Amino acid sequence: MDFDGVVFGAGPNGLVAANLLADAGWRVLVLEAADEPGGAVRSAEVTAPGFVTDLYSSSYPLAAVSPVIKELNLERHGLKWRHAPDVLAHVLPDGRGVTLSTDIERTVASVAGFDSGDGDAWRAMHDEWAKVREPLMDALLRPFPPVRAAGKLLGATGSAAALRLARMLTLSARGLADERFGGEGAQLLLNGNAMHADAGIDGAGSGVFAWMLAMVGQDVGFPTPEGGAGALTAALVRRLEALGGQVECGRRVTEVLIARGTAVGVRDHEGNVIRALRAVLADVPAPQLYTELVGPQHLPPRLLDDLTRFRWDPATVKVNWALSAPIPWTAKEATSAGVVHLGGDMAMMSGACTDMAIGRTPRNPFLLLGQTTTADPTRSPAGTESVWAYTHVPQGQRWTKDRVARFADKIQQVVEKHAPGFGDRIIARHVQGPDGFPGTVNGGTAMIGQQLVFRPTPGLGRADTPVDRLYLAGSSAHPGGGVHGAPGGNAARAALAREKWGGAYKSLLGTANRLVFG
Repeated sequence: MDFDGVVFGAGPNGLVAANLLADAGWRVLVLEAADEPGGAVRSAEVTAPGFVTDLYSSSYPLAAVSPVIKELNLERHGLKWRHAPDVLAHVLPDGRGVTLSTDIERTVASVAGFDSGDGDAWRAMHDEWAKVREPLMDALLRPFPPVRAAGKLLGATGSAAALRLARMLTLSARGLADERFGGEGAQLLLNGNAMHADAGIDGAGSGVFAWMLAMVGQDVGFPTPEGGAGALTAALVRRLEALGGQVECGRRVTEVLIARGTAVGVRDHEGNVIRALRAVLADVPAPQLYTELVGPQHLPPRLLDDLTRFRWDPATVKVNWALSAPIPWTAKEATSAGVVHLGGDMAMMSGACTDMAIGRTPRNPFLLLGQTTTADPTRSPAGTESVWAYTHVPQGQRWTKDRVARFADKIQQVVEKHAPGFGDRIIARHVQGPDGFPGTVNGGTAMIGQQLVFRPTPGLGRADTPVDRLYLAGSSAHPGGGVHGAPGGNAARAALAREKWGGAYKSLLGTANRLVFG
């Protein structure tokens, strides 16, 4: 059967793209290589019966503020967001803790406990954020260049403030924190969020990731879907199917079919051909699309050369636990937080970043820990806790089963240090090494050299590819990783624009490609 649009990859971006095409009346088929949809947005009972674990991603602050996700009205299709009493706690090596809460007075009091002036400084930072929040998110999560959103952003700030905002985009997270705050509490909240975003704390441009994630958390928290991460995927699938779209799992695409420079369909692993009358959208990493599924004869040599310098985001080791009771934290701030940052003061976080930069497994890993039952009581039986913790390790290392288990023990020891008796509450443990993740979650590094017009390689910063009617819809495309649906939304809009404007759009894109790729 023929379809108007064929999407392959049923991660959140692929499903968002399929929904937008179906909204426009297209007949859409989504093909997924795995046995179930969701990509990095899935959940299952992998530790003990009755304990739901988010297998990869878990809390979704960017989904809560994404205009793309909001417009889908997924709450009408069964999605319900849940929140922990507090958003985040950062626990210092000496046992102290600092709290990020959606109650700004609670956050202000927490950071002021480290430096009396930091409460007012935090409030001032949030006031600055409130002025630019909507136009900034629109500018970041809509197609590049964001001409209309940029105009609104300039109008909201004025030229002088816009210059200061532009300067902030160049700062490292450490530099931004040092400029704004005198105490460790606020500094660690910012820098921990840079680590959370995989941007590090010392790299140029990492400050904006720290600032944005901290301020989004201050506004809307780090929500998680009731029942598990998979509930978000299920809502996307239900919405698509209600519009007549189809999702077929266990069908791996092995080739994009191209005729006269135009994508006309795909071939699956069994040799079946599925025709796409209007567009093919790929929710897969850029290197996979271009080097495995599209032949080099269809691509500019400069693009293929650029891909040899493509930088992946880090690999991950993750441990999931079923606990007989909540974690017995010594830092009271961690007790009510949905997410806890562990194992890091400024020096330790910087050391972990340096280790990663030279390809060495961090000696003092920075941990992100999720207390999912604290956020959503449906995740485990009453009085218990479903918990995960993960850290990043360099790409390209060899991780045997024994090595993963030893590293998981190290992660557990870090938790035990801050919560004596933690090990006694473990009912079951499940470990995921780098080989247990679906590729790289962010589709490439979040560092500034691979963002905006440089994502996935120096070019247009858009979903369009050098092949007509083929669109990059995954997190390798602008604006990158995070469950906000923007890459999928941008790809769908590009496909719809190509259909509307026809040859004029194709000619314009061809001119742009010649300018970029020669």
